[in-house]
Amino acid sequence: MSKDTIIALHQEHQGRWKNREEIAERMIALIGQLYREKNIVTTIYGRSLVNRSVIQILKAHRLTRMMDVELSVVHTVPLLEALVNIDNIGSAEIDLGKLATEYKEQGGDIDAFVKKAVQPIQGHAATCETKDVVLYGFGRIGRILARLIIGQSGLGRGLSLKAIVVRKTADGDLAKRASLLRRDSIHGSFSGTISIDEENEAIIANGNFIKVIYASSPSEIDYTDYGIENALLIDNTGKWRDSEGLAQHLQCKGISRVVLTAPGKGDMKNVVYGVNQNDILDEDTIISAASCTTNAITPVLKVLHDKYGVLNGHVETVHSFTNDQNLIDNYHKADRRGRAATLNMVITETGAAKAVAKALPALKGKLTGNSVRVPTPNVSLAILNLTLEKEADREEVNEYIRQISIYSNLQGQIGYTNSPEVVSSDFIGSRTAGVFDAQATIASGTHLTAYVWYDNEVGYSCQVLRIAEQMCGVSYPKIPAESTT
Repeated sequence: MSKDTIIALHQEHQGRWKNREEIAERMIALIGQLYREKNIVTTIYGRSLVNRSVIQILKAHRLTRMMDVELSVVHTVPLLEALVNIDNIGSAEIDLGKLATEYKEQGGDIDAFVKKAVQPIQGHAATCETKDVVLYGFGRIGRILARLIIGQSGLGRGLSLKAIVVRKTADGDLAKRASLLRRDSIHGSFSGTISIDEENEAIIANGNFIKVIYASSPSEIDYTDYGIENALLIDNTGKWRDSEGLAQHLQCKGISRVVLTAPGKGDMKNVVYGVNQNDILDEDTIISAASCTTNAITPVLKVLHDKYGVLNGHVETVHSFTNDQNLIDNYHKADRRGRAATLNMVITETGAAKAVAKALPALKGKLTGNSVRVPTPNVSLAILNLTLEKEADREEVNEYIRQISIYSNLQGQIGYTNSPEVVSSDFIGSRTAGVFDAQATIASGTHLTAYVWYDNEVGYSCQVLRIAEQMCGVSYPKIPAESTT
């Protein structure tokens, strides 16, 4: 290759990149206009473009290679320009990636194509009504939920974080709580601004006034004193796991429904969004969002059972350590968990395999499970060793899951990767309940081993948020409509 050719290639690629950056900069304004004026969230194959940087927008387009689609901002910006010129359309989530792919296949007048695509939401006024949310507890899951809710607190996004409830520890408590929300060793800095109002004991995050209520038990609180009415309370303390204990929240004025961020005991409904969320009835006031592992594996188990039939299996979770373990060797009431979490792999029990049956009764009694806690702070891996009714081919299984992850109504629950180089840290921040690792799939006759990565903090919190939105009656049509599994 000649020197002149190399120089020409350098200039060509630089020029192409600068052009893409300029287009992405224009897109940011259009995306914001649609979000704030028409309550429309734009995505690229499920990845939100709202409040994203130029680089993040370009990267979202690049990730479509997994879908065997070559997509760039050149293809999606005309769709955005057409969308902003359409009046009288209501709140929705519009997938520019899928629409661009359809348009590339069909061609024709782009304005006519976009008008036809949004017909289902034309004539529907944008809704700006919000629902009050209270976080009871402000630990790992509580703070991530706060970030997620605040991040969706634009017009019409449905949920409004009004308060958090914690025990007061000492002077400076408010500043420490705010600091933990602002800075996170795993997930990075808060996206926005945070300040505190010492006089009114509140955290102000991206313009959201969040009252910090100090209390030792639910019985101490009247939420209506803080202007909170008919609220959904998310209990992320794990202190109460049965209906009787959680019902204490319902005795408080201002609270109408409760979600537990842990597996529920007794006859409480354990819901894995995407699998059995239709089990939530209007009269249900207390719902469990199950566990992070149950949420990661149940959607994958469901689709495998639908196609191949699961006779039996064993689930082994390689799970990051949690606050329940000791940093150094010390007494712990549970077996082995007293040993130093950052120095040891620790075999421990998990109820996730049995809990699958609460969301997917077809697998009742068919699964066993165990867990190994490992010295990483976040992202876990579930290994599904299954015996199937039908023989399974490795490539067929991988392609089946890939299609499910892109086009089905489980797109938000099942992610997909086919890279031979990914490791656990690559999945930090993943918003799907679990990510199927195609490279690791093993199939032999009726035996299948599947590997599912999951951010046991963010991925799970997104599932909790989806349940919260459903219980609050917050839903948005998707354009184009998702197919059912």
